[in-house]
Amino acid sequence: MEEFKSTTLGRVTVYSIQGCPHCVQAKATLGRLGVPVCDVDLGRHPQLRARVKALTGRSSVPQIFFNNIHVGGNDDLQKLAPEELQRLVNVVKKEPLPADAPPLPEENKAEDMAGETDGEFVCERDEFADLVEDLKHGNVIAAHRRGLTVYKKSFSCDQLVDWLQKEKGMARAEACNTGQALLQKKYMVSVRGVGQQDGSFGEEKDALYRLLEDDPHSALNAGQTAACSPIQAAELSLIVRELILKLFSEHLSADGKSVDYKGMSANPAFERYCELAVQLQRVELLSLSREEKLAFFINIYNALVIHGYLRLGAPTNMWQRYRFFNYVSYLIGGEVFTLQDIENGVLRGNRKGVAQLLRPFSKADPRLQVALPDAEPLIHFALNCGAKGCPPIKTYTPQDIDSQLRTAAEAFLENDDACLVDSGKREVRLSQIFKWYKADFGGTDEKLLTWVVEHMGDSPKKTSLQGVLSAGKTKVSFLPYDWSSNSSH
Repeated sequence: MEEFKSTTLGRVTVYSIQGCPHCVQAKATLGRLGVPVCDVDLGRHPQLRARVKALTGRSSVPQIFFNNIHVGGNDDLQKLAPEELQRLVNVVKKEPLPADAPPLPEENKAEDMAGETDGEFVCERDEFADLVEDLKHGNVIAAHRRGLTVYKKSFSCDQLVDWLQKEKGMARAEACNTGQALLQKKYMVSVRGVGQQDGSFGEEKDALYRLLEDDPHSALNAGQTAACSPIQAAELSLIVRELILKLFSEHLSADGKSVDYKGMSANPAFERYCELAVQLQRVELLSLSREEKLAFFINIYNALVIHGYLRLGAPTNMWQRYRFFNYVSYLIGGEVFTLQDIENGVLRGNRKGVAQLLRPFSKADPRLQVALPDAEPLIHFALNCGAKGCPPIKTYTPQDIDSQLRTAAEAFLENDDACLVDSGKREVRLSQIFKWYKADFGGTDEKLLTWVVEHMGDSPKKTSLQGVLSAGKTKVSFLPYDWSSNSSH
């Protein structure tokens, strides 16, 4: 910015967030104009969100100003005629910054950092971590037969208790309590289909157990012991999401259109991310409030999508999408959750997803206890970036979750790829998301449109939609879904 100071009187201001492809593309274009560009990260400075919305009438990012002239988002910037863009550049070069220029954050204010965690997780070694490490090398874990089936890497209650007595000098009662604690703390699990599943250790003679990391599943964070003392779920999800977003941003191309996933997986910070994701294995989920569940699972879902892209590549059609969302998973709180389990099982209150015949969780499924009581329709916009703008929220927090979700919905509905109103034809064209999950928005076209109006920010689009609705019979159709975007829903 230094080189422009002597000749340039004004500035370009762009409001963005980390990891937003549209913001990256806008900043690359602005960077070529030869004028100072001030980038304000609304993830780091959430207290400016309301001011920016008041100035622009929009909730999505990026939002771009040349001095005090609001251009709009990245799409608006790219569509400017060359002579109009030159006129704006000249305004910035020749006219001093007016008094009503868009606001910048006041540096070093405590609330500026409200959306930031330091991204650091200090691992305090859990009291049972060393014992579990010893158990792995203690000749207790082996293959066991029950009937016609062989269960690899398993052990019985008696074997564990004997080992604890012999190797750790425990009395029998203490050894049994330790077994129960290992089960409760999710270091080990009952082998499914063998003995009882009520979570009590040693009640059934034939029961077999496995260390959680030895339980066969394809979760992306499995295969290692979570040896740290469990930290609060919402807090951990925040750090996990921040870390992978930072990685994602560093490997996003200058036009915001592609991600170098290969480079991302070779980055040493990715190894750090994987170590952190392992800690999700033993996180406590049952005690979470509705707000904590929403924030936790939205952050983890968005992180898991990026982790999944890294391992498998992004899906490019409906079939690949179905496979991706039913396969990519994390081990969380002792249970495996795929993307589909998180979205339809937890966040939609155990409702059937697209092309699903059954609900994700059966009545006996322990994950059902974690599910929200009802579908939360607003989650669809937090799990998704539109093709032209992103929600101005980087990570979700339990304290502000409801207002954050409303903001995400407003930002989504501003995009014409989400909602298009044709007053002449009395037609409203909506994103496929509203078709796929129609049940969440009331189930009928009428209820769906009412929901959309209620969740739109004040704008000319809202006014024309209200006009179309008040005129009576409205035609609803659905827009084709853009698979090329960086969207993750």
